[in-house]
This record gives sequence, structure tokens and C-alpha cells, in this order.
Amino acid sequence: MELTTFWFIVIAFLWTGFFVLEGFDFGVGMLAPALSRNEAERRQVLGTIGPVWDGNEVWLITAVGAMFAAFPAWYAGLLSEFYLPLTLVLVGLIVRGVGLEWRGKVHHATDRRWCDLGIVAGSALPAFLWGAVFADLLRGGAAAALAGGVLSLSLFALHGAVFVALKTTGPVRARARRAAMAASAVALPAAVVALPGIPPAGSGWAAAPWPWAGALAAVAALAAGVALTWRGRDGWAFTATASAIVLTGAALFATLFEAPMPGMTVAGAASGPYTLGMLTWIGLIALPFVLGYQAWTYWVFRRRLVAEVSRA
Repeated sequence: MELTTFWFIVIAFLWTGFFVLEGFDFGVGMLAPALSRNEAERRQVLGTIGPVWDGNEVWLITAVGAMFAAFPAWYAGLLSEFYLPLTLVLVGLIVRGVGLEWRGKVHHATDRRWCDLGIVAGSALPAFLWGAVFADLLRGGAAAALAGGVLSLSLFALHGAVFVALKTTGPVRARARRAAMAASAVALPAAVVALPGIPPAGSGWAAAPWPWAGALAAVAALAAGVALTWRGRDGWAFTATASAIVLTGAALFATLFEAPMPGMTVAGAASGPYTLGMLTWIGLIALPFVLGYQAWTYWVFRRRLVAEVSRA
């Protein structure tokens, strides 16, 4: 395998991992007010992502850093083409991070409400914009960007609701399941409309079978997640929604491999052989430690959370 192909696969893996892990963070942040009725329940909901949300953001940093090092032309083109929406993504992530960090340190209800507003807005804005950016990158036009944004927003909301149901007990768990079904009423039709359009115009089953297969499998996985949520199988439902995101990422990057941006090829966007060779050694040494540490974190915080006694 050529190093350019290898590093494209690595970057696709990093972006897809970011969307799977940060996707439920976004969903939890968006839905937290709807899933809780008091301060104890609010802390229960946000506690599901408390130990992991900042670690999940590292996937974004690593993906962007790998793009900068391995495909500088792609990195420069993407950031210049989508400067405004990506700036808004960054602002949203900052606002959400501030809200999550400050919320546990303030003591007045008004201050906590401002933090909650920041968490909701800082989760919803990136959740919508990431889908809009990649849809526009693939298809171009406001209609495609809107469809992609609606899909990512609703899919992450569904993914987050299923995650809360998996990680909590009591009334919050029941509300999370209802919220997941409500989100699926938007996510599933949006997936049916948007995902088969991932391959570029002019492609078909013969010309681009892998993107089509990945897109249709993603729709099937999402439908399975909805059915499993209806049956109360939280663990399998979360696996299904995560699989839908993975399959969507696979279809997305299989299409981008031919042309990561209009008029650009993967080989033309790549760094030189020496740089890619050095990156390969660094990645082979560092990446297993990073993945192992994050897996250990999820194992340590694997138990369900219960609502504690509310504080004033």
C-alpha cells in the first residue's frame, strides 16, 4: 500500500472516530435540558459525558493535524473554502467547553442556566455545521449543505439519546428512549434522502459501488438502531447508531478518495515521501498508546449513573 493511500485511510479513521465519539457528546449536550427535570437529573445527564468529552475532542485535533502534515494542500483548501463555518465550529466547541467546565463551579441557578445555554448552542452548532460542510464538499450547493446539516444534527441527537439511555437509570433513561424515538423521526427520513446522494453526480453502482454500499448499509444500521431502541435494547441500539456513523464515514471518504476537493487528487495533495515516512513511524508508535488510554477510560467509567440528591 502506498503511503498516500495509507495516510488517507488513517485520516478517514480519525474523522470517523471523531464523529462516532463526539457525536454522542453533541447529542447529550443538545438534549440535556429536555432529558432532565431538576438539577440532580441535569448532572446525571451531563455526567454521562463528563469524563470523556474532552478526550473525544482530541480525535478532531489529531485528524486536522494529520491532514496538515500528510495532505497540506487538502488542509489549506478545506480551511480556505469553508473558513466561516469552520470558524463557527471552533466557536461552538469553545462555548460548549466553557459551559461544561464552569457549570460545576458556579452556585447560582442563573449562572447554571447560562452554562446550559452555552452547552446546548455549542453542541448544536458544530453538529449541524459538520454535516453541512462535508455535504457541500461532496455535492455543492445550499440544498446539499442543508440536507447534510439536518442529517448530522438529527443523527447525533439520536446517537446521544441512545447513549444517555445506555448510561443512566430511572426517569432520565425513560426520557432518553422517548427522545431517541423523536429524533429518529427526523434522522431516518433525512438519511434516506441524503445518504444515497453521497456518491458524486454521474456515479452509479458500477462506477462507485463502495460509496453506494456504505450509504445504504448506513441507512439499514440506523433503522436497526431505531427498532432496537423501541425494544429497549440500549447497548445494541448504541452499537447500531455508531455503526451508521461509521458506515456514513466510510461512504464519505471512499468518495473523497477520488477527489478530496474539486480539481484535487490525493496524490497531488500529499506531502513528500520523506515526510510521510516519518509520520508513519510516529503514528505507529504513538497511536496505539492513545487508543489504549481512551479505551481504558471508557472501561473505568462504564457503569450507569444515578441521580444524586439535588443541591440548592
